[in-house]
Amino acid sequence: MPTVASYCTTFLKPEMLHIYRQIIGLRQFQTFVICKERQSTDLFPMPTDGVEMAPGVKSHFIRRFWLKYVKKEPPIVYRGEYGVLASLLERRDADLMHVYFGHTGVHLLPFIQRWPKPVIVSFHGMDVQTRVHDPLYEVKLRELLKASTLVLARSQSLLDRLLALGCPPEKVRMNRTGIPLDQFPYVERELPARGAWHLVQACRLIEKKGLDDALHAFAKFAAVHPNATFTIAGEGPLREPLEKLRDELGLHDQVTFAGFLKGPDLCALYHQSHLFLHPSRMTEDQNQEGVPNSMLEAMATGLPVIATLHGGIPEAVRNGTTGLLVPERDREGLFDSMMKLTSDESFWRSMSHAASADMRENFESTAQIAKLEAAYAEALGNTGF
Repeated sequence: MPTVASYCTTFLKPEMLHIYRQIIGLRQFQTFVICKERQSTDLFPMPTDGVEMAPGVKSHFIRRFWLKYVKKEPPIVYRGEYGVLASLLERRDADLMHVYFGHTGVHLLPFIQRWPKPVIVSFHGMDVQTRVHDPLYEVKLRELLKASTLVLARSQSLLDRLLALGCPPEKVRMNRTGIPLDQFPYVERELPARGAWHLVQACRLIEKKGLDDALHAFAKFAAVHPNATFTIAGEGPLREPLEKLRDELGLHDQVTFAGFLKGPDLCALYHQSHLFLHPSRMTEDQNQEGVPNSMLEAMATGLPVIATLHGGIPEAVRNGTTGLLVPERDREGLFDSMMKLTSDESFWRSMSHAASADMRENFESTAQIAKLEAAYAEALGNTGF
């Protein structure tokens, strides 16, 4: 069975569940992880030999000076990182390497250009944005796209961006997030009594998730439906200012910040809810979504979505069928969508059924893992897989 080395600088931040699902879901390939930092071991357990910490580097001063100033080698070479990584891959008998996130690929570019075996790089959203503090990032990113054996994108919008950056069309493949449907089963919901609609948003609390837009729109909705509630699940740097905004809007008793929830608890929250919000938006530094995992999980349980025309969201939400989509930052549009969905029970129910059916058809985990393994096999030149 071929071996793929899964390189992820930090393994793993809580919001990287989709990467963990890919890694442990492989069936035709065996894998091990290479990382520089290990996090969330309780959330993402691995076998004892399943994670290799990238070894520390010790470089002889004279050799380092010669490589840096005489040979003009890049840092990954003159600091010795190339040698230790190559040795690790040889010891583990890796047949190919899958580098998660484009910015990690940029760091490893000199290695990728030298290593004789296939390398696949996957892009997830923010890694295609420009770097104001590093004007050479885009130059290196373009080189990475040419040096990689195959390039994976989580959404069509990311794929289009990679093509615009010069990625050879024959190299790029779609690698959508897969949802384990057994962990997020569909449930038939009852129409809430006395307008007690329960809305939910699950995400990292950062700017591109549009949480302030969600709060402002919900404030208008709550004025019409005073028994409505809104739960925000997740952690992040904006929690304190968002809690302050909640209180300023007079929503202290109706909006709950639930913190980060593990899968079963998150699924239970979805089952207790009626609508899923995700008004993502482009940030000033061009940070954008692929296809939000939490949105897919919510849809699998039958939650209709109210979201924005942003990133990969329109690829997963069929406007008017599985959800309602409005322009970015359109708070009035979000409010109108809430009112439209909650004023027509048959519309709300049909959208619930359609959302779950779409997830079963297009985002089922096993099928997406099979497509990933097909990309691995293609990179190895093994079309018989």
